[in-house]
Amino acid sequence: MAKEHLDRLSYLINKIYPIKPRKIELVINHFFSGATVYANGKICMTLTPIGFAIKLPEEYRIKLLKEDGVKSLRYFPKAPIKKEYVVLPESKIRDLAKLKRLIEKSINHVINQ
Repeated sequence: MAKEHLDRLSYLINKIYPIKPRKIELVINHFFSGATVYANGKICMTLTPIGFAIKLPEEYRIKLLKEDGVKSLRYFPKAPIKKEYVVLPESKIRDLAKLKRLIEKSINHVINQ
């Protein structure tokens, strides 16, 4: 399952952010049962059995959480909520133009922290 997530996340990132030219180093690695994207060494996105989660500034998270299908990230039922992340529904992932904007916001957010 992890390889499937790694392959899907790699495809998605390379489709939205072609390998060249990239001003920011993006690394995609295995992460427990899924995969993560690191921007200049900091985690900004994950794809796991829970779904596609993206780290965003608070104002974007608040806005997105009001939309259908968007939820807070919790890896296990009793685990704490990862407050800086939202899990996007498949419909949001398929809209590549909007997803690209969210990914750009996420990358800028983590590299400027």
